[in-house]
This record gives sequence, C-alpha cells and structure tokens, in this order.
Amino acid sequence: MANDLRLGLNLGYWQRDATDATELVQTAERLGYDSVWTAEAYGSDAFTPLAWYGARTSRIKLGTSVVQLSARTPAATAMTAMTLDHLTGGRLLLGIGASGPQVVEGWYGQPFPQPLARTREYVEIMRKIWRRAEPVTSDGPHYPLPYPGGANLGKPLKLITHPLRPDIPIYLGAEGPKNVALSAEIAQGWLPLFVFPEKIESMYGASLEHAAPSFDIAAMVLVIVTDDLRAALDGVKMMLTLYIGGMGSKSRNFHADIIGRMGYAEAAEHIQALYLAGRRDEAFHAIPDELADGISLLGPLPRIRERLDLWRKSPVTNLLIMGPHDEPTLTGIRDLVLG
Repeated sequence: MANDLRLGLNLGYWQRDATDATELVQTAERLGYDSVWTAEAYGSDAFTPLAWYGARTSRIKLGTSVVQLSARTPAATAMTAMTLDHLTGGRLLLGIGASGPQVVEGWYGQPFPQPLARTREYVEIMRKIWRRAEPVTSDGPHYPLPYPGGANLGKPLKLITHPLRPDIPIYLGAEGPKNVALSAEIAQGWLPLFVFPEKIESMYGASLEHAAPSFDIAAMVLVIVTDDLRAALDGVKMMLTLYIGGMGSKSRNFHADIIGRMGYAEAAEHIQALYLAGRRDEAFHAIPDELADGISLLGPLPRIRERLDLWRKSPVTNLLIMGPHDEPTLTGIRDLVLG
C-alpha cells in the first residue's frame, strides 16, 4: 500500500502545433511536482523536449515515458541518457519500452520478436557502458558487441565521458505480466499506461512479488477536472477507442489485452471488431463508463479526492498525471495528492 504518493506531470508527445510547455513545467516544479515526463511514438522524439525543459528548470526530475528500444542501439541510448543526465545535474529517469510490432517493424525496420530478451540485453549493455569497469562486450544474440562480421575491425570500447551517475534509474514501460515481472527484477521502476487501482494487485501481484522496497510504480493517469462528468468520461472513451481499436493489429494489440485482463475481455474484442470495421462511433459507445472512470481521475475536485483513496490503497507509488494545462488545475491536484 502506498502511504505517500509522489506526483509527476506527463506531457506525452511534443506536437509542432502545440504551445511550448516550459511555463507549465516551471509551474509544476514550483508547486512541488517530483517529475515531468515526455514520450515518443513515430513523430517527435522524447529526449529533445526533455532537454529543452531541463535547461529551463533546476530541480524537477526528467523522465522519458518511454523511449523505444528499436529507435536506438543500447550504446546510443546510453550516450544520450548520460549526456542529458550530466547537463541537468543528475535528474534523468530513463523510461524505455519495446513498443509494438507495427511500429518496430513498420517504422524502425527492426524485428519485434523476443521483446523481453531484447529488453534484458539492452539494459545490461547500458549499465556496462555507464559503469566503465572495462571495454564493453556483449555476446547476446540481439545486440552483440563487437559486431560479428562486417569489416571485422570492431573492437571493445569504453565510454569516453565519465557519467555523472553510473547507475541512471531505469523504468520499463510494461503491460504484460512477464514484462512487469522483468521490470521488478532489473529496473528501478515500472511505467504502466492503464491502471485500475482496485485491480492492480490481482492483475500483477505475482509479477511484483520480488520487487525491491524502493521499486517505483509510476502510473500514468488521465486527469480531467470539471463539473461535467459526462464530457470527461467521453474524453477518456475517445482515447480508449483508439488504443483498444486501432493501436495494434487484430491478432496482437497489447492495449486491448490489458483491458481484457481488467475483466473487459468481451468488450475489448467487440470494440476492436467495430473499430477495424470502420464503425468507430459504435466502438466509442461500446466502451463501458466504469472502465473509463476506473483508470482515470475525473470530475470536480471533491470527487477526485474520494477517488484518490483507491490509488493510495493500491501498490502505486507515483501518479503521473496527464491532461492539466493550467496552474489552477495543477495546484488543485497538488493539494489533493501532496497536501
């Protein structure tokens, strides 16, 4: 049970038509938010906006939620992370994730199979690089170092720059039970996308059984402060329509799978079928209100205060709120969570 929740702000993807979020990030820092997070898919990258905000703040931690394994080699990610951690005084929280086969194979041109094995190997190499104990080698099948073949001139190398921290915190974006268990084994934290606080223990208790006491479960949660609960529910349902229906193929959609494990398997299958058939309005209306409400914090502040009790009773240790874009809302949520 989480007695004291930490609070972060998740900005998601940077979009070219969006206003610069520097003022919002600076406000969050001033209000005592612990962290700010950025994301990437197949548009903007996660590191560049984070560096931009890091240069304009001094205390707030800077998290990637998440950078995609297939976008960079382990060495490239380790170098970028080390550089950003140095420039921001040791504030980086490196969230990484395997993404899905459509993006990995369709966008990055990399094979998707064995995501757990690839993740483990990736993390091992990054930690070897940061610790600088010796020139880095790896005999793993996914990221062998030196590369076998090619010009046959590869040699083990050691990071030139000494890291500010030789053990930058790593978080895994994970949805399946095996991937969550891997997070508990090799990472400092887990970044779940959809969390039903009343159900997280039954869904992932076994996966989290051997997590360290300091293991951080940093849950992303959509927050909409409004007196119009119906409109807020519909906003969440619009997001879920895309994730359940269109973020993946019919045969493999990790987001639909997690909704199924929450107890909505039949609904998820029906929603996906409607969406893929082009009947998106029907897919939207097929999403249960209790699902949209369960994974979010919606309504006026007194209702959100009541809903927060469920999160405090769950294993979640860190709320990464998505949605607020003004100081009064950030202040109101801060007072409820940290006050």
